Amino acid sequence: MAAPLELSCWGGGWGLPSVHSESLVVMAYAKFSGAPLKVSVVDNTWRGSRGDVPILTTEDHIVSQPAKILNFLRKQKYNADYELSAKQGADTLAYIALLEEKLLPAVLHTFWVESDNYFTVTKPWFASRIPFPLSLILPGRMSKGALNRIILTRGEPPLYHLREVEAQIYRDAKECLNLLSNRLGTSQFFFGDSPSTLDAYVFGFLAPLYKVRFPKVQLQEHLKQLSNLCRFCDDILNTYFRLSVGGISPAGQEMVDANLQKLTQLVNKESNLIEKMDDNLRQSPQLPPRKLPTLKLTPAEEESNSLQRLSP
Repeated sequence: MAAPLELSCWGGGWGLPSVHSESLVVMAYAKFSGAPLKVSVVDNTWRGSRGDVPILTTEDHIVSQPAKILNFLRKQKYNADYELSAKQGADTLAYIALLEEKLLPAVLHTFWVESDNYFTVTKPWFASRIPFPLSLILPGRMSKGALNRIILTRGEPPLYHLREVEAQIYRDAKECLNLLSNRLGTSQFFFGDSPSTLDAYVFGFLAPLYKVRFPKVQLQEHLKQLSNLCRFCDDILNTYFRLSVGGISPAGQEMVDANLQKLTQLVNKESNLIEKMDDNLRQSPQLPPRKLPTLKLTPAEEESNSLQRLSP
């Protein structure tokens, strides 16, 4: 009997089994390949702030990162690509690299850096699923991690300023979406009638962007104009994810989302109150600072200073 496979990931909302792109990639591939995953929804792990989720756990192994998890599943004979030709396998690698370079930065920005989206949707959603007091810490760390990831990969000359980086990543993302739409055409999946690794990656990156209700929808509006990509996401959801992780059907998700909206409003008020209290403490009279010896910056502090110089 095969060892049990347990996937730790962020939970779902808006009719999605998970709102986290990399978790969705693994969940979709498992469905396509028939891997019997037991899904464990993350609520209080520090790992989420470091980007380690999703995590696959067996009796003998702990594997993180989608590419490594998918390779592990293939070694366990759960292979969604066994019918692909060598050329299609090479195309898969090329398109995944394109997604990670051109689309992922814009997805991260939409969720974690765009101010209205972060404070209205992303921060309350994640905070509502993390116990206090971690709920006041982890979303901010995850936001900074996403911004650092964008800056480190895209903040190179001549894109020194954040606004220039933002404009470029959205241009690249729209071009990537257009390319995916042209490649998919009228086909059900990217390589015919059966889903593969590439379909799992495209679904994982597109579905949250397509389904989550954001106040700022620049990239979402462009995606919704590409009807074949929207149909692609809907078909996978309806065929492979009729029930979400929590056992809620998409038809009953509206009520859940309404309750979530009320909860996120309360979380926002609580977070704002904590922030105001913190500001008041910072502004209270302080003793004159003592002169301290000069200390060498740590790599993390040097990175933070570099990020500030890149910011407008």
